[in-house]
Amino acid sequence: MSDVDLNPVQQRTLDRLRRTGDPVVFDRDFVNDIRDEMQAALDHFAGRLEDREEVWISKHKIASVLDCEEHYLQPDEFEWTAANAKGTVAHRAIELLLSWRGEPTPIDLVDEALSRLANENSGVGLWVATLDDGDEADVRSQSVERVTAFLENFPPLSKKWRPVTEASVRWPNRGPITLAGKVDLLFGAPSGVESRKVIIDLKTGRPNTRHRQDLAFYALLETLVREVPPRKVATFYLDAADAHAEDVTEAMLETAMRRTLDGINAVIELGSEGRAPRRRAGVSCRWCPLRTTCEVGITHLAAVADH
Repeated sequence: MSDVDLNPVQQRTLDRLRRTGDPVVFDRDFVNDIRDEMQAALDHFAGRLEDREEVWISKHKIASVLDCEEHYLQPDEFEWTAANAKGTVAHRAIELLLSWRGEPTPIDLVDEALSRLANENSGVGLWVATLDDGDEADVRSQSVERVTAFLENFPPLSKKWRPVTEASVRWPNRGPITLAGKVDLLFGAPSGVESRKVIIDLKTGRPNTRHRQDLAFYALLETLVREVPPRKVATFYLDAADAHAEDVTEAMLETAMRRTLDGINAVIELGSEGRAPRRRAGVSCRWCPLRTTCEVGITHLAAVADH
């Protein structure tokens, strides 16, 4: 997969991502059954929605509603900061890397990414356009750190792999309910019904269960859209230079489908049907606006702190 000398971290990552053994081919009846069951479930859910109501389902929405319904219903108070914008800026920089002539430095890539974002009429673009010198330097330094970690620790992206960054996918293309995602990095050339694609999420921080669930959702979406599942999914932790890779299996896709349908059902019950939310303790308690008044959350956070 690579024609250049790799450092030990790059080689280890490549070994975890490469295919070994026989080609991966999923049973066609299984793939068709997954698509048919998902479509039938969405048709059923659509009948429970109010007229002209549309529901957009993302990995974040599923994780939020299944984590704590009370938190899910709280107003979105998201604001752009250097800490949460660095991923978007770094992803754009890596996207530019794929088509850049020569050998750009991380600073070159990040500066160009910031310049292009500032000219876009998007949430992060409008935010970047209003940055003062100090805040721009802050987001630049954090983004450069992330791009540097990627260049130093991830195997160089050969054009033969057909790499794509920020790859958007959605399904179905009709009806009021849409499943959508945007993959950090995807590579692998299609070949008939053989599974060759690899889906990668770039993360900082420590591994957690939600990262694996997010990747399984992406694998399900790829299966629904392309009718050929990816062969592998992986989270690459930039801080630790560590890739957690997992083969895509029928069990993974079935579990992702059940979890997705459970999430959609909860979204409709809480929204269209007005069911009262349930409070559940979980990782979101740490940033929940109710964390100082919710007894469930207070107890959970105290228990976590004791450990």
